[in-house]
Amino acid sequence: MAKETKPRRPKAETPRGFRDYFGAEVTERETMLRAITAVYHRYGFDPLETSGVETLEALGKFLPDVDRPNEGVFAWRDEDESWMALRYDLTAPLARVYAEHQLHLPTPYRRYAVGPVWRNEKPGPGRFRQFYQCDADTVGAASPAADAEICAMLADALEAAGIARGDYVIRINNRKVLNGVMEVVGLLDPADPEAGEAARGVVLRAIDKLDRLGEAGVRALLGEGRKDESGDFTKGAGLGPDQADIVMGFVSAGRETGAETCARLRELVGASAMGLEGVEELEMIAALLAAGGYSDRARIDPSVVRGLGYYTGPVFEAELTFEITDEEGRRRQFGSVAGGGRYDDLVMRFTGQRTPGTGVSIGVDRLLAALREVRRGTAQAEGPVLVTVMEKDRLAEYQAMTAELRAAGLRAEMFLGGGNMAKQLKYADKRGSPVAIIEGSEERARGVVQLKDLALGARLAAEIETNEEWKAQPAQMEAPREGLVEAVKAMIARGA
Repeated sequence: MAKETKPRRPKAETPRGFRDYFGAEVTERETMLRAITAVYHRYGFDPLETSGVETLEALGKFLPDVDRPNEGVFAWRDEDESWMALRYDLTAPLARVYAEHQLHLPTPYRRYAVGPVWRNEKPGPGRFRQFYQCDADTVGAASPAADAEICAMLADALEAAGIARGDYVIRINNRKVLNGVMEVVGLLDPADPEAGEAARGVVLRAIDKLDRLGEAGVRALLGEGRKDESGDFTKGAGLGPDQADIVMGFVSAGRETGAETCARLRELVGASAMGLEGVEELEMIAALLAAGGYSDRARIDPSVVRGLGYYTGPVFEAELTFEITDEEGRRRQFGSVAGGGRYDDLVMRFTGQRTPGTGVSIGVDRLLAALREVRRGTAQAEGPVLVTVMEKDRLAEYQAMTAELRAAGLRAEMFLGGGNMAKQLKYADKRGSPVAIIEGSEERARGVVQLKDLALGARLAAEIETNEEWKAQPAQMEAPREGLVEAVKAMIARGA
């Protein structure tokens, strides 16, 4: 008789490249997003929720990895043989929505969206296949005033989330100016814009690595190529020294004021009509931001490139300027947490008509990580007030106590796990509860409750050295049952 084999149990592990979010992380994210979307709402933007699934045709060629067409996404063939995919960002769905519903939408259409996106890319440290984005876009407005508004709104959103003024800068450039420089060096022919596209891509990627490689490394990539420390060789754009000088002059064109930077850019683009148009747009954006009082937080920076190919005009990035210690113990700036730009050709894929659009996307997980750095050492979000269960036949009374606290706006729960007082207080510690409420038969007979200040108790154990100090700040006190809510609020306020 054949031996029966036990069914194989599935392995309890998160799929590679994905992660789970627990209570405090979810609460932290929701709090941050409420602050950001309140700013978007104040600017007149409306919320939009789109499907997490789009047709692969709707996503088109604008994928995260331009070298792998129709890859970089999680896709499958439906029953009708059409291909569908999980959205890889929130902008491509917006283009589809606007094209589908434009007759019923106002023009310009201003929307914000929050949600997860999925990318079928190789995961790595801090790089996941699912992550959250928070976007705001204006579709149907060709004026650079729309780009300036997005930058101003981004600044206000960062400050609302908890990033202090002076700890960030919004860097602004224009793809038209860069195209004008490409025209000057001979990599772009306005009559045949597709010619030289590969070489322009190499130049863009080289400029984007300025912070990491420095001017010497970028110049090498503009020329024949660069060999890194490991010996790997990256082929360059093949520009001559004079051509590379022009590109490097563009990268280093930043000056003290936006007007001075734009004046230098005018010199570099020469007679290029596209380049001059880009400079004029930057001049308007700089003037509008100055009029709104944002000059100290937003500046024209020609080194900003942005990787995605669908940008057609102004591009911008929000960079955090404070320093952190990385995993190898080195001090460095935190870096970018948001980016965006103008994409006037995206909706045209559906309609055949050029439709202006501009927007920004905040990397939710990146910004949350930055806020943790800012708040390091400060109090964390508190768990619920815990109503302990001393006598199981009085559950209704303990539940009424819990409901009373909740009705007063306090976060509270009754212990449901079963066990002695030590187990209940251990649970309260694990939950981060600020206060535990204890009412046994003796307290009930006297009309009082015991309040245990768990947050203060933890601090006392770590900080107080003498018995006199302990008595001056008791971690447990008695309060009238009728004054329960007021006593709990006072104890929480004392801890804060």
